[in-house]
Amino acid sequence: MNNIKVIFISTPDFGLPSLEALINDKDFNIVSVITKSDKPVGRKQILTSPPIKQKALKNNISVLQPIKIKTIVAEIEALSPDIIIVVAYAQIIPQVILDIPKYGCINVHGSLLPKFRGASCIQAAILNGEKKTGVTIMKMDAGLDTGPILAQREVEIEPNWTSGDLYDKISVLGGEILAPTIKAYIAGEIQEKAQDNSASSYAKMLKKEDGLIDFNQDAVNVERFVRAMQPWPGSFTDQQIKILEVSGEILDTESYAPGDFFEYNNQLAVKCFRGALIVNRIQPVGKKIITGQEFLNGYKKYIKK
Repeated sequence: MNNIKVIFISTPDFGLPSLEALINDKDFNIVSVITKSDKPVGRKQILTSPPIKQKALKNNISVLQPIKIKTIVAEIEALSPDIIIVVAYAQIIPQVILDIPKYGCINVHGSLLPKFRGASCIQAAILNGEKKTGVTIMKMDAGLDTGPILAQREVEIEPNWTSGDLYDKISVLGGEILAPTIKAYIAGEIQEKAQDNSASSYAKMLKKEDGLIDFNQDAVNVERFVRAMQPWPGSFTDQQIKILEVSGEILDTESYAPGDFFEYNNQLAVKCFRGALIVNRIQPVGKKIITGQEFLNGYKKYIKK
C-alpha cells in the first residue's frame, strides 16, 4: 500500500502532529491542504498564515484557503483524493464533499466519542471533572461528530492540567494513531463501530464572554472552570479581572460573599458559593500578569476585610 492520495483539512496547531505524521510516512501523498484564510494577529495586526499553511508550504504542498469550503467542490474533485482527513477545521463539511473520496472523510476528534461531540470537547472534559479523555479517529457523516469510530486512545487527565495542557497531549496522540489507523482501515482490517447515540453529549463552541466566572458555584467547580478556560477564552470576574491560576486546595470558610477577594494566611483567596480558592496568578484590567501575593499588596481596594 502506497501513494494514498490525501487532502488534509485543518487550521490550528492542533492538526500539526497529524499533518507531520502523514508527511513523514512514505505511503501518503498529500495532494493539497485546505485551511482558513490568513488573519491579522497581535497588536500590530500583522497578516499571519495559519500554522497548517506554514507547515504545508515548507513541505511544498499546495494550499487552498476558501472562506467557505463548499465553494471549492470542483477543485477537490479535480484532485481525486483517495481520502480526506479533517482535524479541527470548524466548518461543516457538506455531503457533496464527503462523497468525493474513495475511502470517505476521516476526522481526528479530541474526545472519546460519543462523549463531548462538538467544538469545545477538550474544555468540556476538564469542566466536567473527567478522570480521562482521549482522541477518536472516526469516519465522517452528515451529523456533528456522529460517524462510526475507527480507533480511540485514552489519556489520563492530571489534576492540575489546563485545557492547553490537554490540547497538546491529545494533539500528539492524534498524530500517533492517525497514519496506522488509516492504513488499517483502507486494508479492510478495521471494523467500523457505530456510536451509541444514547450516551452522547455535546460541547458548544465557546465565545469570549463564556469566560465569566460564576462564583455562585462551589469552589471545586470554579477551580475546574479556571483550568478549562486557559488559555482561551480565559477566566475573568465581572470586574474584568482575569484569574489565570488557582490552587486545587479548597478552603473551608463562609466568612465572605461569593466573588470576594480576601487575605488567607498571607495569600490571596477568592470566595465561592461553598468554599474558597487560593489565587496564584491574576491580571488586573490593563495590567501585566502578577502573583496573588502581588495583587494582595498592590490592589488593596479589591480586598475585603
